[in-house]
Amino acid sequence: MRVFVTGATGHIGSAVVPELLSAGHQVVGLTRTEAGADALTALGAEPLLATLDDLDTLRAAAREADGVIHLAFRHDLLVSGDYARATAIDLEVIRALGSELAGKVFVGTSGTGASATPGTPVTEDDPKPDAAPRGAAENTLLRLADTGVRATVVRLPPIVHSTLDGHGFLPTLIAIARAAGFSGYPGDGGNRWPACHTLDAARVYRLALEQAPAGSRLAVVGDEGIPFRVLAEAIGKGLGLPVESVPAERVEQHFGFLSFLVPADLPASGARTEELLDWRPAHPDLLADMADSANGHYFRPAG
Repeated sequence: MRVFVTGATGHIGSAVVPELLSAGHQVVGLTRTEAGADALTALGAEPLLATLDDLDTLRAAAREADGVIHLAFRHDLLVSGDYARATAIDLEVIRALGSELAGKVFVGTSGTGASATPGTPVTEDDPKPDAAPRGAAENTLLRLADTGVRATVVRLPPIVHSTLDGHGFLPTLIAIARAAGFSGYPGDGGNRWPACHTLDAARVYRLALEQAPAGSRLAVVGDEGIPFRVLAEAIGKGLGLPVESVPAERVEQHFGFLSFLVPADLPASGARTEELLDWRPAHPDLLADMADSANGHYFRPAG
């Protein structure tokens, strides 16, 4: 298949593009920079220099493709506090791409999110309300199935980890701990976060492209729910820093733009995805990956 990939040189895209190429697909990758274009060319992909604002260019790329994998997101706006603008741009891009994909494949990206039943893992069968983070984008994309698009969504957990992860939530938490002089967790730290390995996510994106039925919600879950306190302890060990509870009144000050998410209990299950795609996680879990990189990727000295 000829596959157009947005965010092709980002964290997830850097794994998805080689995964697609190794399976015999032809890849056109969206990138904003000449360096990104050179990297895609070196892999054997065709670069497309453009941004998410270039909707006509995106439509043309989708028109010429057999399928689209949409990974790009304006994370810079999320970090700066303008999440509403980031999601609005994402919706515009989804609508533009989807308008050219009748009879083709569209694989989008969302988050695992939270269960409607507190304390239980969210599953692929749990719909997202439009008001939930990435909810409107997920629902807009899945509704394209009604127009003849084989539309599916891959839900990613808040932590997707590997040596490719340079700017995700885990490196951000590590940077916060390094700056504060301690690794913090909210309250008693019993709230849980799921995680997956980048290379496992890449395989699910490929399998979704190749075989997932229209309207599928898929979830890539390696760890169903690691207590945040345990995550903070792993960060503290990697940095050689103490581990401390952060009281509720200081969570926003300490965690910054992540303060809305850090206290959330977000256990997730990917059992239905494993069954549907005949797929299982094959790469190290989060704590093993962090331990293996204690003197490497995640815990290199700043600067």
